[in-house]
Amino acid sequence: MKDYLLGLDAGNTVIKAVIFDRQGNEVAAACEEGHSRMPHPGHVERGLDELWTNTRQVIRACIGKAEIQPQEIVAIGSAGHGNGLYALDRDGAPLLGIQSLDTRAAGLADEWREAGVGDRTYPIARQRPWPSQTPTLLGWLKRYRPELFNRIGTVFFSKDFVVNRLTGCRVSEVSDMSGAGLLDLATRRYDKALMEAYGLADCMDLLPPLIESADIAGTVTEEAALETGLAAGTPVVGGLFDVVASALGSGVSRTGSASIIAGTWSINQVIIDGPDLDGPVFMSSTFDRTRYMAMENSATSAANLEWLVREFFEGEPVKGTSPFDACCALAAAIEPAANDPIYHPYLYGAQQDGHARAGFYGIAGWHTKGHLVRALLEGVAFGHRQHIETIRTAGAVFNEAVLSGGGSRSLIWPQIFADVLGVPVTVTRSRETGALGAAIAAGTGVGLFADFSAGAAAMVATERHYRPNVSLEVHYARRYELYRDIAEAMAPFWRRLTAAEPAVAGVAA
Repeated sequence: MKDYLLGLDAGNTVIKAVIFDRQGNEVAAACEEGHSRMPHPGHVERGLDELWTNTRQVIRACIGKAEIQPQEIVAIGSAGHGNGLYALDRDGAPLLGIQSLDTRAAGLADEWREAGVGDRTYPIARQRPWPSQTPTLLGWLKRYRPELFNRIGTVFFSKDFVVNRLTGCRVSEVSDMSGAGLLDLATRRYDKALMEAYGLADCMDLLPPLIESADIAGTVTEEAALETGLAAGTPVVGGLFDVVASALGSGVSRTGSASIIAGTWSINQVIIDGPDLDGPVFMSSTFDRTRYMAMENSATSAANLEWLVREFFEGEPVKGTSPFDACCALAAAIEPAANDPIYHPYLYGAQQDGHARAGFYGIAGWHTKGHLVRALLEGVAFGHRQHIETIRTAGAVFNEAVLSGGGSRSLIWPQIFADVLGVPVTVTRSRETGALGAAIAAGTGVGLFADFSAGAAAMVATERHYRPNVSLEVHYARRYELYRDIAEAMAPFWRRLTAAEPAVAGVAA
C-alpha cells in the first residue's frame, strides 16, 4: 500500500478534492460548482447542505478516479476561503453560509471606522473592520437579524464546516481565525478585549475550540465514511485559510517569500517572523507557531475575468480552446499603447470601500474586444500592485514572487503581472495549490513531513518563470498613476450610485 494525501479546497463557489502522492503528483481530482444566492443587493450566500452534498460527491469521485483503496489515504487536509461567516445552530445543524464576496455590512464598517473601532482592534488583531470580515458580519446580524443571530451556536469558516461534517467536531484553527481578525495576534489566542472592541463580548462562546493548522481535528466518522467513500478513522487536520494554503502549495514557506494569488480575491502576502511591521497592512495571519503572513487582499482579481467570460464570451464558438484562453489570446494580440482603456476591478467593491464599482474608462471607437480584455487583465494586476506597495511601505522585503490561482494558468497574464509589478514571477507545477497546501498540512500532521517547509520542498515543483520587460516600465508606471487618479475621482460617484440601490436594513449607504 502507498501513502496518499487528500486535499480539499472549499472556495466561494467550487469545492475541489485532489489526491496527491508524497511527491506532490496529482493522482486524481474532482470538483463541483455550487450556487451563490444573492437575495438582496450586497448579500452573497450559499446553502450549507449543498456544500456538504458537493463535498461528498467530489471525495467519492476523486477516490473512484484514483483507483486506490480508501485506507491508502493516510490523512486529509481542508482549505477554504477566509472571512465571510459560516454558522451552525445550537444543536450543531447547518444554519448560515455568508461568502467573502458579501458587502451587506458596508454601512456598519463605515460606522465603525468613524467611531474608531479599528483603532482599538488593530493593536490586538492587526486588522481593522471591513465589510466581509467575520466580526463585522456577526455585528451586522446581531443588529439587523437578531432572530437569526440568537440561533447561532458556532461561528467558523467554510473549511471548518467541511471538517465538522467529516469528523463531527466543532473546531477552527489559527490561520483562519487570525485572518478574520478574531485573535490576539501576539498570543495567538481569543481575546475578550478584542471582542469587546467589536461590540461582541457576548459572542465569545460562539467561537469554537482553537487548534493549530496541522493538529488533528478528529477522524472520519462511520457516517461520513459511508457518504464519501473514505475509510472511517482517517485523520483530518485543522486545515488552512485558503490563501495560506495556496502560498504553501506554491512553495512559499520561508521568511521573506512572497505569494500572489490571482483567484476570486487578489491576495498578496509575504512571510514575516513576527506579528509586527513598520506600518499597517490589511491583515496578518499566523500559520505556524512562529511565523506570520502579512497580507493585502481584496475581492478584485480573477473573478473579473470570470464575469467577462460568463457574460460576453461563453456563448461564442471557440475552436480547440476554452473561452478563458480565447480571451487571453485576444489580449495577447494587442500591442500595449498609451491610449489603451483603463479598467477598475471593483465588481465586488474595493478593500476598504464596499461602495466601489467596476468600470472601463477611455474607450474609443477603434478599440476592440482584445483591448477591453487586456485592460481588464492589466486592471487586476494594478490592483495587486496597489496592495504590494502597501506591504512594502510597511517594511516587508522581497524581490520575486510566486503566482498561483486561476490567473496563473494563462500564458499572458503572468507576464503582465511581472511587467506591472516589476519583479520576476514564478508559476509552479500544481494548478490546485490550495488543495496541495492542505495536503502538506495533512502530511505534516501525521508525521510524513517534519514541518510545512519540508512538506513544500517534497511536494512542490516549478514550471515557468517570467521576467519583467524593462521597456514597459515607464508605460505601466504612467497607466498605474491614471488607474489610481480615476479611482479617486470616481469615489463620490460610487457612493451616490449605491445610495440609489434598493434599501435593505444595514445595506443602504
